[in-house]
Amino acid sequence: MLSRTADHLFWMARYTERAENTARMLDVHVQTALLPQSTDDAEQGWRAILGISELLYGYNQKYDALTQKDVIDFMVRDPGNPSSIASCLKQARENARAVRGALTTEAWEIQNATWIKMQSYLQTPALAQNPSEFFEWVKHRSHLSRGVTIGTMLKDEAFHFIRLGTFLERADNTARIIDVKFHGAKETQGKQSQQQSQNQSLLTKDSKGNDSQIDFYYWAAILRSVSGFEIYRKVYRDVITPERVAELLILRADMPRSLAACMDQVLSNLKHVHNDVSADTERFAGKLHADLKFSRIEEVLDAGLHDYLTVFLERIFELGNRISKDFLVPLAA
Repeated sequence: MLSRTADHLFWMARYTERAENTARMLDVHVQTALLPQSTDDAEQGWRAILGISELLYGYNQKYDALTQKDVIDFMVRDPGNPSSIASCLKQARENARAVRGALTTEAWEIQNATWIKMQSYLQTPALAQNPSEFFEWVKHRSHLSRGVTIGTMLKDEAFHFIRLGTFLERADNTARIIDVKFHGAKETQGKQSQQQSQNQSLLTKDSKGNDSQIDFYYWAAILRSVSGFEIYRKVYRDVITPERVAELLILRADMPRSLAACMDQVLSNLKHVHNDVSADTERFAGKLHADLKFSRIEEVLDAGLHDYLTVFLERIFELGNRISKDFLVPLAA
């Protein structure tokens, strides 16, 4: 397959998955914003989502204050933000249009119709009136795209590059969704010591009272954001605890959006598109996969959840660069 064709398919899938995961992340914060909290805490929550998405600088360049409405507008409809949902769905559609011959008619029509409906949607007050409904629509369109791809496309290299892009992007975004609350706590604590930061993190085992209740509702929202609430109940059959949520979303390979499940799929699809120069990239992916497969949650937490996720994101970024170098149009230096 030509590298340019593979590149378009890979990024079509990544942009579609990124739009869905941005919707999932925003929906968590819309829901948790309804919990009792101070104005400063509410603002810090939205600052955290911008920080973990690496969008805080761009937001501050455009807005003087930090409000829920402005953050949602910036991350949903702003054409100047390349990671906004509107920008992602536009780029997904443009990449699909460039390789229509490599897609089935149904796969192309889903991408095209999603972009057209998005434009109409954003011209109505629906986003401001009920943002959660809009986020559900974005997730539904992403589900349609994946389902049509699996149900109509030949399982050739085109299919495997699409799946590779999907799961690489999902791994990156799941790690960010898990880390976003810790990121906010870290920013708030400022110059406090590392020990204090650890003691006040979400993984504190002896938290009590209202803070513990708020953490419970926050982690429940996190689970719902990755379609994991019912799965958690089925696997653990017990109250929601941060440790178990972390285990489910990081190490459980039978959880579809976990880091382990994503790396299972990344490694599998890499093997299907193997070429003469990709052995080192496959080895790099294999090491990352093995770390997830053979780790225990106690080891992850002892190392520090935030530090662990930071290293994981760095390795995923490096893996993406290696894939681009070996198979796709190389990223600009």
